[in-house]
Amino acid sequence: MDLAAALAGGAVEAEAEALGRLEAADRLLEVEETLLQSHLFLGYPAALEAFRRWRARGVAPPEAAREGSELWRRRGKEICRLVYADSYERLRKNVAALHPDLDRWMVIDGYGKVLGRPELSLSVREMCIVAMLVVMGTGPQLRAHLMGALNAGVPADQIDELVRRAGGRAAPENAELARELWSTVRAKV
Repeated sequence: MDLAAALAGGAVEAEAEALGRLEAADRLLEVEETLLQSHLFLGYPAALEAFRRWRARGVAPPEAAREGSELWRRRGKEICRLVYADSYERLRKNVAALHPDLDRWMVIDGYGKVLGRPELSLSVREMCIVAMLVVMGTGPQLRAHLMGALNAGVPADQIDELVRRAGGRAAPENAELARELWSTVRAKV
């Protein structure tokens, strides 16, 4: 989660430290998947640069996934429904009202292609997302993914620690927003 927070904050030195710790612990797959899913929240330029720095450490890329659109659609709906639980239908309606293609891309690309990949558990993926969103200060999405982390089975005490640690990399107002949102979400569970 430190890697995700460092990526979101553009903290290259902290990113290098996190990469070093994860590499030393032979958690290469976790690094690959965290960097890969970062494009959904930070954009392609940030993900490309993070991968460039990771590959500069001498780590070779893995094999490409051999999956297809029907799997992505099915898996995307399943994972999105799990993350959003009772809010799933409302989310889909709200996103489709913004743009129908954005709704389709969220399900197929975001949840089906990326967040549903089996190489990393959904709970770890959700914790990475929460860490990024804490640093970024994106309130509505952070609230949704705090709930998503709980729905994915992350214990509340782990989220307490995650919000605290990621908040240490965030601007003070973003850290405060994260603490407030988590307090509200936690009170409902």
